[in-house]
Amino acid sequence: MREPKQPTNARRPERGRMLSQIALASLVGLLSSAPTEAEEASVDAGRIDQARAEYLSNCAGCHGPSGQGNGHFREFLTRPPADLTLLSRSNGGVFPYQRLYEVIDGRSAVAAHGGREMPIWGADYRAQAVTMSGPPASPRPEVYVRHRIGLLLDYLYRIQRP
Repeated sequence: MREPKQPTNARRPERGRMLSQIALASLVGLLSSAPTEAEEASVDAGRIDQARAEYLSNCAGCHGPSGQGNGHFREFLTRPPADLTLLSRSNGGVFPYQRLYEVIDGRSAVAAHGGREMPIWGADYRAQAVTMSGPPASPRPEVYVRHRIGLLLDYLYRIQRP
């Protein structure tokens, strides 16, 4: 039995245009910003920090390269993006892993963004997994989804401030 198709950004023209603009501005911001010492330290012996790269390509447009809510698209959002460096502090000193996983995946609403301006990354990642595997679709796209969300969570955990 086929599962019902998840709505994608492509089915919502306004949202698709907005996400395209976010992606373009993120790319421009990444290409125009000089790396800090901490960012240079993220490359260890020629290895790329995949978690940081995942964050920069998907989150920095709104939340900013440092995660403090100062991204290029801040002004276009209903409410300012969250300061992602204070997630543990605002949760009693404990990193809210499960809640963040659900928010990123799209199973939880993001009150700070009003009517869910934050992309539903779980659906996007699932679509990528199916597209990459080609027909017939991979029987385990959820593994890919978990890996990509896990990279984001790893990076968010590392940028927490006391």
